[in-house]
Amino acid sequence: MYETEEPRDGHNKIPKGWLLFFFGGIIFLIGYIVSYTPAISGWSFYKEYDKEMALAAKSEKPAVVKEYSGDKEAIEEGKEIFANTCAPCHNADATGNIGPNLTAPKLKYGSTRNDLYETITKGRSGGMPSFLPQIGAEKISKVIAFLETLRKK
Repeated sequence: MYETEEPRDGHNKIPKGWLLFFFGGIIFLIGYIVSYTPAISGWSFYKEYDKEMALAAKSEKPAVVKEYSGDKEAIEEGKEIFANTCAPCHNADATGNIGPNLTAPKLKYGSTRNDLYETITKGRSGGMPSFLPQIGAEKISKVIAFLETLRKK
């Protein structure tokens, strides 16, 4: 009846592999939406993140500032570390450039050894980055010993 020379696709079936892939994708998508949509399942990345941060805070060791006051070798090493790491922002004599003057008797975030340690290890908003990963706790304590000698002058 409709005999033409054009090929006809009316009687071809979709391969079973493609059907399995299609329906499997739909089932996976529905399961994913049900599992990870906060309005449906209550799961939230932010809740998981907060739990991990709370666990990390519990396992975090308290900051221990080593005492290097009066240790000439440690102060000299602290001076070198300061020159290589801190001087670009605070000048070589710590009088301040981009960063504040560190020879002042009172500093914005505190002038005690623990305050300085916290500022250097954790950083401060407004431009002071954390230096704990870069130079380590012991070298930070030596820098603090060097800074103490600058304030005594």
